[in-house]
Amino acid sequence: MTTANNRHSQYDIDPMFLQRWSPRAFDGQPMPKEDLLAILDAAHWAPSASNSQPWRFVYAQRNTAEFDRMLGLLIDFNQDWAKAASALVFVFSQKLATADDGSLSKPIRNHSFDTGTAWGYLALQSLKSGYFAHGMTGVHFERVSAELAAPEEYHFEAAVAIGRLGNKDDLSEKLREREIPNNRKPLSEIAFEGSF
Repeated sequence: MTTANNRHSQYDIDPMFLQRWSPRAFDGQPMPKEDLLAILDAAHWAPSASNSQPWRFVYAQRNTAEFDRMLGLLIDFNQDWAKAASALVFVFSQKLATADDGSLSKPIRNHSFDTGTAWGYLALQSLKSGYFAHGMTGVHFERVSAELAAPEEYHFEAAVAIGRLGNKDDLSEKLREREIPNNRKPLSEIAFEGSF
């Protein structure tokens, strides 16, 4: 059994899996670019079918025009708390493989699966680096690709806010109540031996 962060696993797992969570209260401080690039570097080492590495990250650090532009792509609810993040990362996945001649060829079936793994690495490296990462899909999806100049073969997956943990009292009352690590369904509800 492993216990950390008021969470409990019935199995002996690394405590970092219980320590990782998605807060909304960030401290509003800038982060060194080296820290952000280290987090993205860890994410880019994720496993990938056929080594296709379909993930792409568009990032911006706070106190920049790029950060403000990307913040504006979030829905109002997420803008309200993500404005205190140190960085924003928009995650894309490549839907079509690039042939040796540079043309786009067959679909990459696993593009979202592999990119999701890269997001997981990003979240865990954030934790190991003293930061927290909060993924979100409360985004104006219809605007993202055009405003971030994403090529047509890329699918926008989600946005991520990264920062150091802040004071939950800086959040609205409704969000303060939710600012605790949540639990997961029992393993028996999501893992089945042999078939569903």
